[in-house]
Amino acid sequence: MNEESNCRLHARVTGRVQGVGFRYFVIGEAEIIGVTGWVRNRRDGSVEVVAEGKKEQLSTLVLSLKRGPRSSIVHEVKVEWRESTAEFSGFSPRSTI
Repeated sequence: MNEESNCRLHARVTGRVQGVGFRYFVIGEAEIIGVTGWVRNRRDGSVEVVAEGKKEQLSTLVLSLKRGPRSSIVHEVKVEWRESTAEFSGFSPRSTI
């Protein structure tokens, strides 16, 4: 994957990241950065993020995930890079799994 082509970020964020507005923080950051995808809570207490865009944009999103909203405490952000599927038209929340 080069810097010019779109790619996919799959991230799992752990810590105090549920009940603190984390998903809506991610949606806002994604819209500002200009990436597409989704965010959802998981029953294990983590937050899962799938986003597509340029690698530089997604790297900026990872920095935002590590920071989180003011009321969160982020312990870890696990990141996987994948090929883009270009399946998203915006950025939205998904139901908890």
